[in-house]
Amino acid sequence: MIRVVNLNKSFNGKAVLENISVTFEPGKTNLIIGRSGSGKTVLLKSIVGLLEIDSGEIWYEKSLFNKLDFESKKTIRREMGMLFQGSALFDSLTVEQNVMFPLDMFTDQTKEEKIDRVNFCLNRVDINNSNKLFPAELSGGMKKRVAIARAISLNPKYLFCDEPNSGLDPLTAILIDALIKELTEEYSMTTIVNTHDMNSVMEIGEKIVFISEGIKCWEGNKNDILNSDCGTLNDFVFANSLAKKLRPTNR
Repeated sequence: MIRVVNLNKSFNGKAVLENISVTFEPGKTNLIIGRSGSGKTVLLKSIVGLLEIDSGEIWYEKSLFNKLDFESKKTIRREMGMLFQGSALFDSLTVEQNVMFPLDMFTDQTKEEKIDRVNFCLNRVDINNSNKLFPAELSGGMKKRVAIARAISLNPKYLFCDEPNSGLDPLTAILIDALIKELTEEYSMTTIVNTHDMNSVMEIGEKIVFISEGIKCWEGNKNDILNSDCGTLNDFVFANSLAKKLRPTNR
């Protein structure tokens, strides 16, 4: 479980997040949604410690993360998995080397043990016989799967996904969503997904937090969102639905 309490963050005196409080639950896909510039990316980066907050609390279970020293934070980061927008694979490394990277950084396992773990993770995301390929040889969907394999290589308690469907076709996006949800349930991870994709919201939105102009405006699940009385949220949902109808179809 991750709990955020009265979080505030500003840049150059301008408030970006104001008094955000929310609990992200284990074993569920927790989504942060909002328009571009709403503050959702800043919230995600604050939670993982990439940004220092102005005030408030970020709790990982019973540990007040934002008040820990470097070594204590490193212990919790050892339990984090990250899926970055665009996959963020190392172009000069093979698939095997990319997935092994966190194992090299954080474990003292033997080479054989690392290879076994890499193969397990690649098999778990349905990519086999790809160990020696380079990212340039992979499709967008395969890159995402490799990135997920890397994110779960350390068997994390917490999984963070920044726009995991960015750049993917609708069918592949659905498959990636399903994989994230399946892994979340299987390993009882606290998964936080940053997205503006309403398909993802309706497919895997077990816990949804809507951010607008740095303020948490609504909280609920995919069954509640279409019946919300939050006007700002309704505008966001309508705009996304309209954009999908107007978007040209690739042939």
